[in-house]
Amino acid sequence: MMNRFRLNRRSLLRGMLGGGMVTVGLPMFEAFVNTNGTALANGDAFPTRFGMFFWGNGMLPDRWVPQGTGSGYTLSEQLQPLAPVRDQITVITNMQVRVPNQSPHGSGPAGLLSGMPSPTVDASGSFSGPTIDQRIAAQIGGATRFRSIEFGAEPESGLSWSSATTRNPAERSPFALFERLFGPGFRAPGEEAIVDPSIALRRSVLDVVTEDANRLRNRLGTADQARLDSHLTAIRELELRLARLEEDPPTLAACLRPQAPLADYPWINGRPQLGLVNRVFADLCAMALACDQTRVFTNFISSPVNNLLFEGAGAGHHQLTHDEPGEQPQVNEIVIELMGYFAEFIQALSSIPEGDGTLLDHCAVLGTSDVSYGRTHSIDEYPLIIAGTGSGRLRTGIHHRPTGADNASKVILTLMRAVGVTAASYGEADAMATETVSEVEA
Repeated sequence: MMNRFRLNRRSLLRGMLGGGMVTVGLPMFEAFVNTNGTALANGDAFPTRFGMFFWGNGMLPDRWVPQGTGSGYTLSEQLQPLAPVRDQITVITNMQVRVPNQSPHGSGPAGLLSGMPSPTVDASGSFSGPTIDQRIAAQIGGATRFRSIEFGAEPESGLSWSSATTRNPAERSPFALFERLFGPGFRAPGEEAIVDPSIALRRSVLDVVTEDANRLRNRLGTADQARLDSHLTAIRELELRLARLEEDPPTLAACLRPQAPLADYPWINGRPQLGLVNRVFADLCAMALACDQTRVFTNFISSPVNNLLFEGAGAGHHQLTHDEPGEQPQVNEIVIELMGYFAEFIQALSSIPEGDGTLLDHCAVLGTSDVSYGRTHSIDEYPLIIAGTGSGRLRTGIHHRPTGADNASKVILTLMRAVGVTAASYGEADAMATETVSEVEA
């Protein structure tokens, strides 16, 4: 009788290296669980970066949409905090996320950020495939120590997915992000390199277990094959980061080691210090970009369905979007506060000089949420703001509003091409876009 294929959590991939055995651990397979389970000094152009600023629970459409279109538009009440950066942003309205709206607070981000419907009907935030930040990172993130970074003042777990089974959790601690970016392994221009003699050995580990990995893949189900591939990709990215420790850092004039943040930013009277933590994250992210530690980032300042208690609010944010009567003045004030945080983040990027302009000039940053009108979980009139010109490929200082409701996936395809990603289309079925929003392209 044929022996039954068995795996357990202690199973390893094995290979020989230098006369000795090396091993690589495995991810958590389904097989392990039950069924419930301008130019630089070297002549290269400045890199173009992609980022996202995400907040939960949407906005109020009648106080969000600006008056007028083109460059002569007037910022709305909820967008007024963006006045200091008005010339550095483009507001896009009258866009629909064209997927079935079956998952409250989940369908919108799934449809916008992956181009596919949410695989669930609840608000779990699950995705059917990689999110846009990871699709972009796969093409432009490989030249840096970190293919992407994810963080946020109060993000729960974030909405960045490398695949339908692999989430990239958002870092909530500024100090932890600082240690990751600027702790051991970081070298500013001009600093002496500290080369770990074990780096060359570590880079070789994945190569020698490849044969064992291929044998294992042939015996796994489809879902576990995807988990194995994702796991090995993560290991390869770690090895690439180790390899870059041996290389000279880029000659970027603005790059320096920032001051370490506080170890903790405790809540005060039941409220997180969103503004302070966002400013610290903004400065860390800006310097990480300036030092070319990464070219892709996501800032999840708050999550879908978050019930954070904002200053002056009588209840949590999500509860207010459903229960506050009338014109919802408290919800309105919360959205205005969040847009102030977005403005501060944009200003942090624009404060760093780069070439003849600023760091923001070489960025394309998407500002968005999980719904438009929170009370009805609407995904029409979706909130979309772009900051930065993507190295001169995008227009700023305008409000674009098509005469008829258009496909929000066009905005994502526009951003992908602006940061140098080759893509003929984005999204599936009704959410598919093959054309960009030409009105916002330079």
